[in-house]
Amino acid sequence: DADRDKGLFSTKQNMTARIKEELDRASVDEDVKAVILRIDSPGGAVTTSDIIAHEIKKFKDRKKIPVIAELMDVAASGGYYIAAASDRIIAHPTTVTGSIGVVAFSVNASGLLEKVGIANQTIKSGDKKDIGSPLRPMTADERIILQSIIDDLYERFLDIVMDGRKGSFTRDELKTIADGRVFTARQALDLKLIDEIGYLDDALEAAKSRAGIKEARLITYALPRSYRNNIYS
Repeated sequence: DADRDKGLFSTKQNMTARIKEELDRASVDEDVKAVILRIDSPGGAVTTSDIIAHEIKKFKDRKKIPVIAELMDVAASGGYYIAAASDRIIAHPTTVTGSIGVVAFSVNASGLLEKVGIANQTIKSGDKKDIGSPLRPMTADERIILQSIIDDLYERFLDIVMDGRKGSFTRDELKTIADGRVFTARQALDLKLIDEIGYLDDALEAAKSRAGIKEARLITYALPRSYRNNIYS
């Protein structure tokens, strides 16, 4: 789970390091037959999402056990990016997911600065060094450069989803819904972005079924002294 107050990628604890540590611990435990990854995040940095997805794939290749993604309140953008790396995606009936896309925010405050008497005196080594600066309008060339970066990262996002959701849709079909919009669990199921709507108990059953076992003991990795009295802790 992520700290929802601060987002998956800006918590005080390094979530990438924590997930890596937990996957490493599970990989050396011969009794671990499946992993349930609870995701509750509106997204965040592209690189962080990609690293976590990479670690999940690497874990699956090494351990050869199923990873089930259980989507909580929100699993959007980077949250869905990570979920796509799992073997099966289960969403709560009230989950909001999707938001497949990449965004870079930029503002032009030059008009405001001019009104208060502040002038831009940026000194730079090259014409494009201050690209994206809020102190002046963006040029047409700069917009093309930044758009090319966003497009490249977007294609990477599509690659991850296509690889994780093999056979669910074509790339062109994915692009028709990968415009940044979010979906309810029911909508996501109809679009084949997820496999099932259910609760954590259903994720447990899916994990056991995928692992080929009928009985299992649930182990929850948690920080020292944290509350962990039941599966929702």
